[in-house]
Amino acid sequence: MRGNVAVFKCLIPSAVQEYVSVVSWEKDTVSIVPGNRFFLTSYGALYISDVQKEDALSTYRCITRHKYSGETRQSNGARLSVPDPTESSPTVMDSFQSGEVQVGRSVELPCIASGYPNPTIRWLKDGRPLPADSRWTRRLTGLTISDLRLEDSGNYICEVTNSFGSKEVTGHLNVIEPLRVTLSPKNLKTGISSTVILSCAVQGSPHFTVSWFRNTEPVLPDQHFSIQGAHNETLFITAAQKKHSGAYQCFATRKGQTAQDFSIILLEDGTPRIVSSFSERVVAPGEPFSLMCAAKGAPPPTITWTLDDEAVARDSAHRASQYTLSDGSTVSHVNVSNPQIRDGGVYRCVARNSAGSAEYQARINVRGPPSIRAMKNITAVAGRNTFINCRVIGYPYYSIKWYKDGMLLPDNHRQMVYENGTLKLSDVQKGMDEGAYLCSVLIQPQLSISQTVYVTVKVPPLIQPFDFPPTSIGKLMYIACVVSSGDMPIRITWQKDGQEIVSGSSGVTIETKEFMSSLQISKVSLKHNGNYTCIASNDAATVSSERQLIVTVPPRFRVQPNNQDGIYGKSGVLNCSVDGYPPPKVMWKHAKGIGNPQQYHPVPLTGRIQIMANGSLLIRHVLEEDRGYYLCQASNGVGSDISKSMLLTVKIPAMITSHPNTTMAIKGQNKELNCTARGEWPIIIRWERGDTVIDPDRNPRYSITTSPNEKSDEVVSTLKLKPAERGDSVFFSCHAINSYGEGRGLIQLTVQEPPDPPELEVREVKDRSMNLRWTQRFDGNSIITSYDIEYKNKSDPWELKHATRKIAPTNNQANIVELHPASVYSIRMYSYNKIGRSQASKELTISTEEAPPDGPPMDVILQPMTSQSIRVTWKAPKKELQNGVIRGYQIGYRENGPGSNGQYSIVEMKATGDSEVYTLDNLKKFAQYGVVVQAFNRAGTGPSSSEINATTLEDVPSQPPQNVRAITVTSDEAVITWSEPPRLTLNGVLKGYRVVFWSLFPDGGGCCWGQTLGLTQKWGEMQNITTTREQVELKGLEKFTNYSVQVLAYTQAGDGVRSNVLYIQTREDHPGPPAGIKAVPASATSVVVSWLPPTKPNGIIRKYTIYCSSPGSGQPAPSEYEANPEVLTYRITHLTRGQQYLIWAAAVTTAGRGNISEKVTVEPAGKAPAKILSFGGTVTTPWMKEVRLPCSSVGEPTPTIKWTKDSEDSAIPVTLDGHRLILADGTLVLRSVKAEDSGYYTCTATNTLGFDTIIVNLLVQVPPDQPRLTVSTTSTSSITLAWIPGDNGGSSIRGFVLQYSVDNTEEWKDVFISSSERSFKLDNLRCGTWYKVKLAAKNSVGAGRISEIIEAKTHGREPQFNKDQPLFTHINSTHARLNLQGWNSGGCPISAVLLDFRPKGTWAWQNVRTNATTDVFLAELREATWYELKMKACNSAGCGNQTSQFATLDYDGSTIPPIKSARGEGDDVKKLFSIGCPVILVTLGMALLFIIRKKRKEKRLKRLRDAKSLAEMLISKNNRSFDTPVKGPPQGPRLHIDIPRVQLLIEDKEGIKQIGEDKATIPVTDTEFSQSVNPQSFCTGVSVHHPALIQNTGPLIDMSDIRPGTNPVSRKSVKSAHSTRNRYSSQWTLTKCQASTPARTLTSDWRTVGSQHGITVTESDSYSASLSQDTDKGRNSMVSTESASSTYEELARAYEHAKLEEHLQHAKFEITECFISDSSSDQMTTGTNDNADSMTSMSTPSEPGICRFTASPPKPQDYDRGKNVAVPIPHRANKSEYCNLPLYMKTDPFFRKQAELHDPCPVVPPREASIRSLAARAYHTQGRHMTLDPSKQQTLTLGHGGLGSLTGSAASAAATGASAGASGSASGTSTLPQRTLTMPSSSSTSSSATQSAVGAATASASSTSSMGGVGGSSKVGGSRDSLLESSSSGLGRLQKQSAGAYSKSYTLV
Repeated sequence: MRGNVAVFKCLIPSAVQEYVSVVSWEKDTVSIVPGNRFFLTSYGALYISDVQKEDALSTYRCITRHKYSGETRQSNGARLSVPDPTESSPTVMDSFQSGEVQVGRSVELPCIASGYPNPTIRWLKDGRPLPADSRWTRRLTGLTISDLRLEDSGNYICEVTNSFGSKEVTGHLNVIEPLRVTLSPKNLKTGISSTVILSCAVQGSPHFTVSWFRNTEPVLPDQHFSIQGAHNETLFITAAQKKHSGAYQCFATRKGQTAQDFSIILLEDGTPRIVSSFSERVVAPGEPFSLMCAAKGAPPPTITWTLDDEAVARDSAHRASQYTLSDGSTVSHVNVSNPQIRDGGVYRCVARNSAGSAEYQARINVRGPPSIRAMKNITAVAGRNTFINCRVIGYPYYSIKWYKDGMLLPDNHRQMVYENGTLKLSDVQKGMDEGAYLCSVLIQPQLSISQTVYVTVKVPPLIQPFDFPPTSIGKLMYIACVVSSGDMPIRITWQKDGQEIVSGSSGVTIETKEFMSSLQISKVSLKHNGNYTCIASNDAATVSSERQLIVTVPPRFRVQPNNQDGIYGKSGVLNCSVDGYPPPKVMWKHAKGIGNPQQYHPVPLTGRIQIMANGSLLIRHVLEEDRGYYLCQASNGVGSDISKSMLLTVKIPAMITSHPNTTMAIKGQNKELNCTARGEWPIIIRWERGDTVIDPDRNPRYSITTSPNEKSDEVVSTLKLKPAERGDSVFFSCHAINSYGEGRGLIQLTVQEPPDPPELEVREVKDRSMNLRWTQRFDGNSIITSYDIEYKNKSDPWELKHATRKIAPTNNQANIVELHPASVYSIRMYSYNKIGRSQASKELTISTEEAPPDGPPMDVILQPMTSQSIRVTWKAPKKELQNGVIRGYQIGYRENGPGSNGQYSIVEMKATGDSEVYTLDNLKKFAQYGVVVQAFNRAGTGPSSSEINATTLEDVPSQPPQNVRAITVTSDEAVITWSEPPRLTLNGVLKGYRVVFWSLFPDGGGCCWGQTLGLTQKWGEMQNITTTREQVELKGLEKFTNYSVQVLAYTQAGDGVRSNVLYIQTREDHPGPPAGIKAVPASATSVVVSWLPPTKPNGIIRKYTIYCSSPGSGQPAPSEYEANPEVLTYRITHLTRGQQYLIWAAAVTTAGRGNISEKVTVEPAGKAPAKILSFGGTVTTPWMKEVRLPCSSVGEPTPTIKWTKDSEDSAIPVTLDGHRLILADGTLVLRSVKAEDSGYYTCTATNTLGFDTIIVNLLVQVPPDQPRLTVSTTSTSSITLAWIPGDNGGSSIRGFVLQYSVDNTEEWKDVFISSSERSFKLDNLRCGTWYKVKLAAKNSVGAGRISEIIEAKTHGREPQFNKDQPLFTHINSTHARLNLQGWNSGGCPISAVLLDFRPKGTWAWQNVRTNATTDVFLAELREATWYELKMKACNSAGCGNQTSQFATLDYDGSTIPPIKSARGEGDDVKKLFSIGCPVILVTLGMALLFIIRKKRKEKRLKRLRDAKSLAEMLISKNNRSFDTPVKGPPQGPRLHIDIPRVQLLIEDKEGIKQIGEDKATIPVTDTEFSQSVNPQSFCTGVSVHHPALIQNTGPLIDMSDIRPGTNPVSRKSVKSAHSTRNRYSSQWTLTKCQASTPARTLTSDWRTVGSQHGITVTESDSYSASLSQDTDKGRNSMVSTESASSTYEELARAYEHAKLEEHLQHAKFEITECFISDSSSDQMTTGTNDNADSMTSMSTPSEPGICRFTASPPKPQDYDRGKNVAVPIPHRANKSEYCNLPLYMKTDPFFRKQAELHDPCPVVPPREASIRSLAARAYHTQGRHMTLDPSKQQTLTLGHGGLGSLTGSAASAAATGASAGASGSASGTSTLPQRTLTMPSSSSTSSSATQSAVGAATASASSTSSMGGVGGSSKVGGSRDSLLESSSSGLGRLQKQSAGAYSKSYTLV
């Protein structure tokens, strides 16, 4: 079926399948190369995938090769039938069977099916899907498993399924391990008669068989060999003989597997031999000795020991051991530990094994009296050697002699006497050697001892030789074994082949007499063959004689040959079986012909004809020439040969002898097919068409005629076709059948006709050409000879056609060129074969594509814009050269300077019209660039314009001058030198250099004690000198002063980067005069002098000289006294009472004495009023340090010291506690000073005669306030930031630390910026990326608070696909071209495009990744298939996605219909799920929202109840009175309330008490307000602070579009960030006022300690209140630029309801949002209004706590806008309100106009010495409080009709001095110092103000005016942090956002 897979198999007969394999396939005589659509399986099948009609036109054949002979054969041809697809269930075409495969190999399990739609295949193993394993590969041919493992065994199922049915194929795969055989021992050398055991270990597959071979011959069990074990794996060889040596093999066999191993066994004469022995020796009694004897033999021998022919005793004194070495030697030792005389004698070691024995002996003499042991008689064997030992013990002795019959031996050659006394008798003879022998031992010269031994000689048997005569079967046999000599009695036995013969068995009779035995066989047979042994034995020995009996048998037939038939082509066996002994040899002869045989010839034995083992003749393939007579002849040399003849008749089966393999016919003409058959008659002929038998009766178009030819035994049959049709192009077969077989002839008929027209398709269309492809579906069964293509314009007739003729038939595609772009053409085609021309193909209509522009853009102009950008302008190419719609332009630019690579960088932009403009940025500074422009349309890019050059503008140098050096010349002059910066960093033409320098001196260095408290320094005025030289002289410097010097280069564009700071110090000089001097009388004869160090010491003070002169004494020269420079006082004694003295002083440095101080007059006195020696002035110190304010006094009587601190109009005594301490000498010690410790301190020394005071202004320096950071500009790679510094904390700012990171990371990078900078550009950023930025300032104290974290985004966004662009530019049946130009880069270059596509309905995605930006091809697609496509284009800003669907064309180029969605069983469920899910989610969301709102409401009501209870408690105190008024700040307890947890903490001097978490009210007892006061007007206030700590999560600020002057708004998409956020606190001030009591406000204080990224904020901490877990989540969503939330607004409304319900007419509730900061910050409080939110003002810090604004106001844009803002007043009070305005506000015309009415910056008068003058005095520049003169309350006014009458407090510096009555006079009461901003008011406002409570924490007034444009009762709300708004809406926006109030205030009265 077309589109499916075709399977060809090569049929090999099963008999030869093992030896024949398929090596290749041919298609029309051309070998098929696997690949493309053709696949060869491992078992020889041919698969053709995606079968097409043209595949049916070819003939396919397989080529086979024989494994051993190498013979190759070609099969007959086969052809395909390719019908069109029809819907059908799957049919399995090829499948697998069960089988076995070895481990490690690969196996292919075929599973191919046909059907339509194409079936899908799923594989299962043991009922489960295949495991994920790279070894499993699914291919077209089936499942391939490589590197097989044992666990791969199992049942495999191939499921084939399509929409019309399914089939499955099951088979079992058995993975077996290969057989492995190990035979042990591998090599063995042993002796004869030993036992050998061979073990064969088999590993691998079970069910194997084991067989044994020796020297390639099978091992058969006998008396020596036995095979044992379950699998015959053990071979035993017992009593092994030398003939058993050889190579032994163990074969393991299982089916086709065979494995073997071998072992070499060597059997040798293993008779033992002594290889090492001991020697004769003499030992003393008790002297231990050891004897060793080593022997070799096979098998290893055993050694025994004897002493004088008796076994060696085994006891504690005699020990023997034996062991075997690795070489097979046996070693034995005898150890005698305590030898005695009896241990002497002849020691013999005897080595024995199964092969024999060997011995060795030697004498061991033990000293002692000699003696002879009793000797035993000896039996000797005649003919052998005998040794007789004289058993002498003791030593020494003289000699040993032997006598026989009185004669001294030896007396013949067979006798020998050894030195040790042993007598040897060789070849013992019975008559001569038998008798008594005397051993005589001479122990002294005349004394001897002797012993006699008798030797008996035994004669062994002697067998006379005998032999077996030749014999044959049936004969008699008699053999006699005669013993000719030997001592009687003699025993005679017989053995056959090693086994004893029992008389009477097997027809053998044995008769034995005294010295003979006979063996009789009555009838000899073959079983009597063998070796016969006669064995004779007596007491002397056993002897034997062996002979072989051979029985010969003449040959005879066991099976005689008989006449038989053979079938031609089949195998035949001619039986002939013979036996005999020796085995007969069989020979076959053949005589041709079936008549009388004339002459026999030997049969040639070939591979076809062989003689079998039993003698029969095998003919594997019987031929006709094999007929005739055969003679079987056998002979073995015994008797005469035998023979027998037989006749072989060959029967011929029916076979086709002649037929055409292929033949041609013309369609419509008659055709005859002939077929000739032969064979044994009768023969039947049958014709088949394909697989169908032709019946002419049923189909008259066919006729069959058959004509036999008896002469040639042939039959001719003819099949006629009348006429031939196309369908007859099939295989016809004629079958010949007889009784002996069947033959078939295959005829391929090809009916030829003109071809069908080709199917034409357009493969590719371009602008001026097209590529055509065609498929010749049917060639008319004749080779295509050529093609013709005709084409014309769509509107022209075919007579005007263009033609391409005679295209070669091997081509299936062609290019048509020289077409016109964007034109429509009609195309058709013809094909030709030898029969004729086809019809015209289907006419196609196509349109050519656009072409790239042929002309460049015109009028290209370059204009440098900045130092890094050039603007390019141009016009579109000429219309006639555009070749389509211009889609955009590519601008190429490159640097033309030295060192550039000459490559163009390309940017792309969309076309907007006929004139275009583009700005190239991020270029190099002051560099020349060449620019070209190209236009592109959908087809591509046109030619580029001519290169035009331009140079970027100059910029400031990017590196400082190098090698900066400084040399100090004098005390006020220095020389600075440097060298030019690198040329490449000048970025322009160098204009000159600028030297910037400033002095560094101690901060507060002019203090009265000559030093600064703390290691801080102050910067002097910054100066600069401009020069063109590389050297400058600095003159007029301060003497002995540290200077910081920086050098920069500048160009036309401005100043470049400064060099690193260079530090120099001028030289010392004469010091200046002491800054002050005092002299006071100490007694009647002495005075004490104190002085201050010089203001300009000009060096290190080495000493002070004090001069004392008395003008009235007449002494011209003053007295001089030297003082230590560390001590600034000196006592001058021995003065005259009543005499006046002039005192002055001078400082001395190494340069000399300086100028003298002023002269003071003093007179010694007995009683002196109190005087203070210490000096007043200003003391500057960093916070958290210990400060000592000295107040040394003198006087008589001794003065008393008192310290006070100024507070508004009164002086409050300094409270002594753990923080403050007054030493005995009057020094005031302040520990861990804070900002609130700043102020004026007065020390008063008093005695009865007078008093003296000094005033010290303490300035506490704190870290700088946070700067206000904004985004100025952004680009694709940079962000420019601007900021406004906050308060410097009393110390000049040293620099800034800028930190930034990518938005979704916490990897912060630090940038250090100079203190003079107010903007910075972050370069080299990623395009289209969000960044977080924060800034902190540093001063001498440390790093200040970090600014708000703002977010900014570089230009650019993720790519997006242009919907106007076509997604595909071309699609055919197997390819699709994607148009990637449709992707808009979003301003950031596209880095990668990811494509995922898959056929619809499948799971697996195919992936393509490309970096191309134009086109990409999807190849190898399925024909006529719908695809899903997902595209993802990525750049640094993100990724854009695009999804689509497309369908490939059909094979004929036609489109396919959309896929019909087959409604499945789960569609209803899916639809219900898709509808139900959103409904459920919405329902859950609403329920969750309801629960959250309910919980929030409960929390608000709980807080309301808590606050109401607190208010009731406070109201209950409203009638309390006090005896005395309170002076100074209140000293009562302080209360903390954690609102959500209702936890109150009371702090007093004794510590902190925790009242409890669950109490809503607390009792405030009388003792807690225990100070008695006068019955004056007072207010009792409690400040309730609620901290809400912003955790490490919360929204960030979207700064992407922020410009200077705008307010950042919170981004909708809240991001999670882990940076520290600001902390907020809510404060409610509850005040109850009465007419006659002073005000009290109890406040609380928090401090934070934190550090992040090197910026450390260290703050004091009196105590803290922890954040509750149930704090309203609304606070957690606050950001730093918001100072109030809707939660507090709702809470305020709740308080209003409480006021109405409880009628709290005299209670005032004030809710203040304030930011908890470090101690350098200010606290925000609010004035209040009945109907509108109050304008918020700044105040000085309260005594216990500090709050700070959270944002700075933006710059106003015009005059009118300035009227609509509330301006905070900075906390410095030494200047007027105008001076306190921020710098950017001073530039506004509105504020300048207001400032002209007053002195803009009045000078603060110096402090007076008296404490009584503090009432109208302003604070010093460094003070933290400010007092406003009531007469100047209207100095700074802000108002606008649209805002209504906003009430501000006309207040003192503490914002408490509101008028107390109609007159508005200032009240004398004081509370915590605060400050408000005065606002203009109407008359009603003033009257309201006069009725306000006096002395509250914040004076407030009510207003009846309505808000303009809003309504009288409406509240202005919205923005919670921004003071200023600069949007275009101006006034309206301010009205909506509460006039930019920093915090919300709600007053309930």
